[in-house]
Amino acid sequence: MDLSSAAKITWREAGLRYYAYSWYLRQRFGERIQKISLDAKFTCPNVDGTVAKGGCTFCDNRSFSPSRREPIRDITDQLANGIMRLKRRYKVDRFIAYFQPATNTYASVDRLRPLYEQAIDHEKVVGLSIGTRPDCVADDVMDLLEEFAGRTFMSVEYGMQTIHNKSLDWMNRGHHHDATVDAIERSRGRGFEICLHVILGLPGESHEEMMATAAEVARLDVDSVKIHNLYCVKNTKLADQVASGEVTLMERQEYITTLVDFLERIPENVLVERTIGDAPPQFFVGPSWCLDKSAVLRAIDDELVRRDTWQGKFL
Repeated sequence: MDLSSAAKITWREAGLRYYAYSWYLRQRFGERIQKISLDAKFTCPNVDGTVAKGGCTFCDNRSFSPSRREPIRDITDQLANGIMRLKRRYKVDRFIAYFQPATNTYASVDRLRPLYEQAIDHEKVVGLSIGTRPDCVADDVMDLLEEFAGRTFMSVEYGMQTIHNKSLDWMNRGHHHDATVDAIERSRGRGFEICLHVILGLPGESHEEMMATAAEVARLDVDSVKIHNLYCVKNTKLADQVASGEVTLMERQEYITTLVDFLERIPENVLVERTIGDAPPQFFVGPSWCLDKSAVLRAIDDELVRRDTWQGKFL
């Protein structure tokens, strides 16, 4: 899918320094669009023991998925609650249903289909976003995703995290980079946006290795990318490693510099869905600078202007 064709003007012509997802959605749909986090109560294969136990080193789904912090509701009720909450906060009337926590293709087609159906049946929902792992998209599930992409706007977000297998082993991911390459190749031509999730600042990764991940994102020719720093939440193995001094988290300026370096190596037609991550204070350990998200976003923009640089400059 050629996402750039939906834009009436290019993001560069609009004065942006990178291809921001919020800008793209407004261009495509003609108004502001917000994602609603939905929890279908899935697990992951590195939690249930299929490929590993304990989940990812950094992961507590409650910390980054609002839907997992709420009482269990069916999808329709979650949508109604999310719409009410977001309308109080923003001037918005249409939404993308975002199956966010855990692995949202880790089930049979018979279980997945009615969940996705409930989401797109809502009159205010204009699309689906499915968060998953690259090792959890069996062929029949891939066919199901293609079917829904023929009916509505659709994004499938694969948790690549990094291209370096040593880092994937450190985080207890349960798969290597070849699984991501395979999932992307099997996703091509199916009508949905292919999104990759990347984490910068993983322990032991040099600047050159992070830039190698950027080069691989460019080579893979995907539609969008979500980038954030490694941050720490409570009740995780990472929290213990940070407390003991085994792991040191990125400082703000180092992250901003690295992120801009990363963006310079990402093709101009790749949407940037996220540039910073955080978590609610009750779950958060650090780094503390993440909690002032608006200040970090301003600092990223300032760095882009200071360098007179932009996404894809080095390509």
